[in-house]
Amino acid sequence: MPKIVQCVPNFSEGRDQDKIARIVEPLKNKEGFKLISVEPDGDYNRTVVTLLGDPEKIIEALIPFVGKVEEEIDMNHQSGEHPRMGAVDVIPFIPIDGVTMDECVGYAERVGEKINQAFDIPIFLYAEAARQKRRVKLPTIRKGEFEGMKEKIKDEKWVPDFGKAEIHPTFGVIGVGARNPLIAFNIDLDTAENKVANNIAKAIRGSSGGFAYIQAGPAFLEKRGHMQVTMNILDYKKNPIYRIVETVKMEAARYQVKVTSCEVVGLIPKDTIVRSLKYYYACEGKKLGDLSIDEITEEAMKILLFRDFDKLKIIEANM
Repeated sequence: MPKIVQCVPNFSEGRDQDKIARIVEPLKNKEGFKLISVEPDGDYNRTVVTLLGDPEKIIEALIPFVGKVEEEIDMNHQSGEHPRMGAVDVIPFIPIDGVTMDECVGYAERVGEKINQAFDIPIFLYAEAARQKRRVKLPTIRKGEFEGMKEKIKDEKWVPDFGKAEIHPTFGVIGVGARNPLIAFNIDLDTAENKVANNIAKAIRGSSGGFAYIQAGPAFLEKRGHMQVTMNILDYKKNPIYRIVETVKMEAARYQVKVTSCEVVGLIPKDTIVRSLKYYYACEGKKLGDLSIDEITEEAMKILLFRDFDKLKIIEANM
């Protein structure tokens, strides 16, 4: 059985399309894995890349990819809505088929060491690959972002897992990890008020008393002219999409704000969508039958309000 992993590098450029094209070139048309998507966001000034396939081939391609990012991005002149600590901010490995989590931890460790040796970029291992309890949660490592990391990394508690206690002057640092599939999910609100979105984010995120497996915050989308509640769903089986969306609708109602649409960044397991569709079908006294990928995609856009969505965002459609 072939080993299949998902790898989702995030880099800190989402506006300059020519630069983005140059950066992802080392990941294109490679044997052994697919470049599934490249999703830039100008407001976040961040691009999410999704790779799927042979972990060994992906590891091989990630080194020249990071080298290209080092050439193209100077973090001293970068800003955006999304928190970030490096030009490549994170590189997570996710087991999909024929691969264990322990193997993904090994891939993360190998990539971290290779990147540090090649470019002298400090590496922090996070999530399942973390070697210290305080480094399991990515937001904890990233706190202070690129600017604050210059001093933070000198603290003995924050010596990197690979590299010296000094950030790369233009690149910063990278978080390399192994994790279960998370859903990068955003909910659009028909308001431009940051305070409203922030209050709603507080109501759903685990760290402030909301859902245990939700990380969330506010973001303003300048091009679209409205706020988002942007989040990571760390365990969709415990925190299904329908429950999060309905809670956000309920919290937004107190401010006379409506949810207008939802956005998936990167890939999403089919099961995630099916679980939520079953809920909405049940609300109408109906049962969800066996649907094709095309039908699931259509229902997700209609019922779950997914925008800018197509079937290739569903993991199983790419296998």
